[in-house]
Amino acid sequence: MARKGNRVQVILECTEHKDSGQAGTSRYITTKNKKNSPDRMELKKFNPILKKMTVHKEIK
Repeated sequence: MARKGNRVQVILECTEHKDSGQAGTSRYITTKNKKNSPDRMELKKFNPILKKMTVHKEIK
């Protein structure tokens, strides 16, 4: 049975990682309420490849 409600899963991807030229990607999966925050999410998360806190933006 399908879940009811406004919560959806979103993928957050690092914005600084592409510019660094290193292999791999830093991605996190989280949920958000699409009714309260219809815009794309932006969070500061830890990037284990760059070993520092970076801005991760919602993709798709």
